[in-house]
Amino acid sequence: MKKIFIIFLIIAITILGCGCAYTNETSPALSVVVTNFPAYDFARQITGGDANVQMLISPGSESHSYEPSPRDIVKIQQSDLFICVGGESDEWIDDILDSLDTEKMNIIRLMDYVTPINEMITEGMHANEVDHDHDEIEYDEHIWTSPKNAKILVQNISNELCRIDEKNKDKYTANTNAYITKIDELDKSFTDVVANGARKTLIFGDRFPFAYFATEYNLDCYAAFPGCSAETEPAAATVAFLINKVKEEKIPVVLYIEFSNGKMADAICEETGAKKLLFHSCHNVTAEDFENGITYLNLMNNNLEVLKEALG
Repeated sequence: MKKIFIIFLIIAITILGCGCAYTNETSPALSVVVTNFPAYDFARQITGGDANVQMLISPGSESHSYEPSPRDIVKIQQSDLFICVGGESDEWIDDILDSLDTEKMNIIRLMDYVTPINEMITEGMHANEVDHDHDEIEYDEHIWTSPKNAKILVQNISNELCRIDEKNKDKYTANTNAYITKIDELDKSFTDVVANGARKTLIFGDRFPFAYFATEYNLDCYAAFPGCSAETEPAAATVAFLINKVKEEKIPVVLYIEFSNGKMADAICEETGAKKLLFHSCHNVTAEDFENGITYLNLMNNNLEVLKEALG
């Protein structure tokens, strides 16, 4: 059904015609179109305002159910650089790109630059939470939750921008180096917090889009659902398992992620006396945060403070 919808939109583009495409004459000449918030923030940090960076997925919306509009497809087609994640939730992109002359486009798929990790199916998850076919490999797409991965992504985006926009190469390179230094500092801070923590276990009363983060810092994590699960109601056995784990290990914090209703984390906290705190996957942000200019580093430094409390 989604593929038919994409084909319909592509036909609509031919009706719109190039003259009706989205333009902004006051914007800088370089157009960078991205699918999600991490790519958006990385591109704007590198370009420092010398590019028109646009995010297709609206702030505050659920990224996994996004469907492009005809105008979105025009933006992709006319961009100087298009950046997508390249995972399962981006499958709609393949249908669009198959219809375009991609030889004239510059495209970055972020997952091409890192070693993918399978979505984590943690102990305690029961059958109805794991809504995948286990014969298929399901990769966690949230590659930027590891600061080391974030550095790799930033550098590769920078390399492509420098190639495309040579007149601003020196500025982009300087911005990139300064930004990577900040990511290095973030990485060191996470390492120090984990090394000095009283425990190495995190409980997520929610989905778990943190396979790269947990692997990077060697953390033991337990959660209700895999990272991209569509499930919202956990099995009673899963709830009982997580409650018992919190009680047995005297874990002080139960985590939930952005755009969650938080009900499962609430239930665990009510039974255990633990504190409920947000741990942000950075996939998307609220409209208010977007307007206020929140950044990837802001979100990850907030996670750092939460981690101190959760492992303390």
